[in-house]
Amino acid sequence: MPAYHSQLRDYSQSLGNMALLPLRTQHRGPAPTTNNEQDIIDEALYYFKANIFFRTFEIKSEVDRVLIYVTLYITECLKKLQRCSNKNQGHQEMYSLAISKFDIPGEAGFPLNSVYAKPSTSQEADLMRQYFLQLRQETGNRVCEKVFCGDDGKPSKWWLCFAKKKFMDKSLSGPGQ
Repeated sequence: MPAYHSQLRDYSQSLGNMALLPLRTQHRGPAPTTNNEQDIIDEALYYFKANIFFRTFEIKSEVDRVLIYVTLYITECLKKLQRCSNKNQGHQEMYSLAISKFDIPGEAGFPLNSVYAKPSTSQEADLMRQYFLQLRQETGNRVCEKVFCGDDGKPSKWWLCFAKKKFMDKSLSGPGQ
């Protein structure tokens, strides 16, 4: 059975070989805002529990590259949220994770350089970094809401059980982090 791919096709700009998709977000960044019910982050969260088990992922469009990045970032979020006892602490951890230093395609620490195109100019690299930052901030907020969705204020074991899984045997954080 193949992995689930993105159904989104509505984008007007690309960064490298990755789509610049509209997001439902309040965070500033290069992504256009949308009022659609579902954006790429919602799609990644919806398919996360199924896709996390795949070791390979066939890329069918530029949108799938964004889906891969968001899926890998959700795993990083879950690793951090394992140590949080309430939603406020979770939101603080998600914010610090989002703004922490991260690599973009073309840099040595980026785990999927073979899949993503290196930015061709420094302006494109800055735009890509801003887009990833915007994706990370919004994804972190939504993952935190999913993990701490119960009335008791405790994290959901049905989300945190996926923290140790690796999508495509890759991780956005370096070894030992």
